[in-house]
Amino acid sequence: MIRWLARPDQFPPPDTALREPNGLLAAGGGLSPQWLLAAYRQGIFPWYMPGEPVLWWSPDPRMVLFPQELHVGRSLAKIMRNRAYTIRFDTAFREVILACAAPRPDAMGTWISSEVLEGYCALHQQGYAHSIETWIDGELAGGLYGVALGGVFYGESMFARRPDASKMAFAYLVPWLQQQGFALIDCQMRTHHLARFGGREIPRNEFVERLTQLVAKPRTPGLWHHEWVNCGSST
Repeated sequence: MIRWLARPDQFPPPDTALREPNGLLAAGGGLSPQWLLAAYRQGIFPWYMPGEPVLWWSPDPRMVLFPQELHVGRSLAKIMRNRAYTIRFDTAFREVILACAAPRPDAMGTWISSEVLEGYCALHQQGYAHSIETWIDGELAGGLYGVALGGVFYGESMFARRPDASKMAFAYLVPWLQQQGFALIDCQMRTHHLARFGGREIPRNEFVERLTQLVAKPRTPGLWHHEWVNCGSST
């Protein structure tokens, strides 16, 4: 059995999550900033389909990326050197989430409901949720969004309207995060895509132990005002 939550201070310990389905911990509550911040501080994230109660998860093992272990393949590195594009932070947060929620050929549906959209937009307004955007020819071509707490960035979802646009945003973001003192990127569940970037699984207890130290790192919330322009190259 899992716990039904009435308040954001009622999350059970992550190690009490079910083994099957892997990581299901609790249900109920909402997606206000208060609920989301309480969950993320403990390594818990929401995932549920529209029409269901909010479901909260903490899987074991946990997919993470340590910024110093980022691997950018030669093909992507060449594209990033030669293509003209701009990387921007926090200039189109709502548009990024809406793009992540759009139907995809390889998916049956989206979990990003209007409740999710408004919850994370409220978190963005408080300076905790951020969008990383790739712009090509003046149009939003791809990107991702996530949540930043202390020394941890929690990746949520990505999208691409142009080939490699989301990969470019991620490949740029990781070294920038390292420069800003972030030590851990939470990828939640294993995917081949993230493994190619250097992501790997660690035991949940190790993840929670690292998290406890890193989320306590002082960091003032606020919008990330950053832009980087690559003019491209003919070589």
